[in-house]
Amino acid sequence: MKIRLSFLLIGLCISLYAVCNDYRLFPENWWVGMKWNQVQVLVRSDKVSIGQSSVQVLYPGVTVKKVHRFQNTNYLAVDLFIAPTAKPGNVKIRLTQAGKTDQLNFILKPKRQGNGTKYARGVTSEDLMYLIMPDRFANGDESNDRVPGMLDQSLNRDTVFNRHGGDLQGITKHLSYFNKMGITALWLNPVLVNDMKDRTEHGYAFTDHYRIDPRIGGEVAYHELIQKANEKGIKIIQDAVYNHVGTQHILFKDQPDSTWFNRWPTFTQTSYKDQVLFDPYASEKDKKIMSDGWFVRAMPDWNHHNKFVEQFLIQHAIWTVEEFGIDGWRIDTYAYNDLEFMNRCNAALYKEFPKLTLFGETWVHGVVNQAFFCENNMQIPFKSNLQATTDFQTLLYGIQPALNEPFGWTEGVNKLYITLTQDLLYKDPMQQVIFLDNHDIPRFYSVVGTDLKKYKIALAWLMTCRGIPQLYYGNEVLMEGFTSPNDGYVRKDFPGGWKDDQKNAFTGEGLTSSEKEIQDYVAKLAHFRKQSSAITKGKMKQFVPKDGLYVYFRYSDTQLLMCVMNTSAKDQQVKMSDYAEMTKDAKHGFDILTDSKVGNEFSIPAMTMKVIELTK
Repeated sequence: MKIRLSFLLIGLCISLYAVCNDYRLFPENWWVGMKWNQVQVLVRSDKVSIGQSSVQVLYPGVTVKKVHRFQNTNYLAVDLFIAPTAKPGNVKIRLTQAGKTDQLNFILKPKRQGNGTKYARGVTSEDLMYLIMPDRFANGDESNDRVPGMLDQSLNRDTVFNRHGGDLQGITKHLSYFNKMGITALWLNPVLVNDMKDRTEHGYAFTDHYRIDPRIGGEVAYHELIQKANEKGIKIIQDAVYNHVGTQHILFKDQPDSTWFNRWPTFTQTSYKDQVLFDPYASEKDKKIMSDGWFVRAMPDWNHHNKFVEQFLIQHAIWTVEEFGIDGWRIDTYAYNDLEFMNRCNAALYKEFPKLTLFGETWVHGVVNQAFFCENNMQIPFKSNLQATTDFQTLLYGIQPALNEPFGWTEGVNKLYITLTQDLLYKDPMQQVIFLDNHDIPRFYSVVGTDLKKYKIALAWLMTCRGIPQLYYGNEVLMEGFTSPNDGYVRKDFPGGWKDDQKNAFTGEGLTSSEKEIQDYVAKLAHFRKQSSAITKGKMKQFVPKDGLYVYFRYSDTQLLMCVMNTSAKDQQVKMSDYAEMTKDAKHGFDILTDSKVGNEFSIPAMTMKVIELTK
């Protein structure tokens, strides 16, 4: 810990040195012994023209391989080779032009210990993820609510458009709550600096890749959160954005040259038509608009065909994992990136961190569409190396219609069944991230009309189906909201995260009986799941639904679970013998949700789910 802190302080000194001398390095440091040992350092100065500078490095084991110059003389790119023999220390980069020499310090650190065991561990079906928007979860340090000099000075909890003051310290203070709830991994919405004029609460318009937003605590708070989370057995997933930045990003405001961002004669927004990327009949025009069009006007689109952009983004990804010790990436707007670039980026991360998890946001419609973007079994020209996606299909065409549509040949719970039959397209369906809602879509409790019975079925399904389950903050206390009139309405504050809150989900104070019931229900399911070999490591078998009754099994060598979902409006009788393929050796059954014994024949009430552990 002392060593890590000393290097943090050294890194801060280096950063200050560069700023005082009107220079900025991207990145400002690297590590000895990395597989990625050819580092491209982008040097910028807005006070001194450096475009024609000669570059010299005098440090054992570090050599300059090439110097790249740009149209904009504020920039140089220096390719450094870091030999296996290089030692930690300060690498002096000397820039000489017109008889004047400036010296920049580039720090080499010792590698973090525990790759794959203490960090970069990845998440698996053994984990339960919890998605947090830092600004809306808990305010642990009121002194950083507003930061002088930043463009967005809003602070108003009475509107969904402004910042509310939540931060990393607030998350750190409540780590014990996640242990209590059975949560093993936290996925945070973006933590990087997002210095835009408005709507900065979500964090998706980066303005600096190498700084953590000071309004949520900065680098010190992020290091502390990750360290203390690890001590409590909790992993950290960071949100990555490769597709775009904010308009205030220095590399957009002051571009090295005209090829760093996708340009159009007039503003051109992406079509959002993911189908054109795999459509055998698609036009090149449509493909280009989909991939190179801007996501929104305030978020310029990187040109991934520019090799300097590629190097910048890949190095930042590697740097982040090693610097902070995160365990995985959720990749925003995955379908809008150049997919060949993404394969190269993913491959670089897998090579450096073999157990790291990467899953992409693919908000698409259709299992084929979704499977196209991750490792799959399809014989198609493009083959993605992305491990998994956020599984919108089991949500939009699965559990939602299962609970909100009447049963039919292809309707109601049959849609969930049919969607899961298409798992044959995925290389590993167990890596798919399943969820009920997130920061972009309506909260599920609202989607089912605040029907507690339906909601409990959804939660039980989430905890027992194949894949990696993800809760959205507040799922456990019945938080509501639709994305109309604005997505801010699904991003309300977690109750108890602010000192003047009348309701406190951390302590239970002020919760209604229903909210407390669901909180306990989620915790019970989560802790059972954590200990269940059938769910976390086992296989799945499902039976064709009949009259709204859907039965599936989760099983391992040591455990057998029968999951019975009654989505009809009437009570139904269930006979174990109807599922003899799985139940023939079972003598006893125990409903883990009601803590009651189950016989060979039993009644299941309307709109109810049972999770039954069978024993011989």
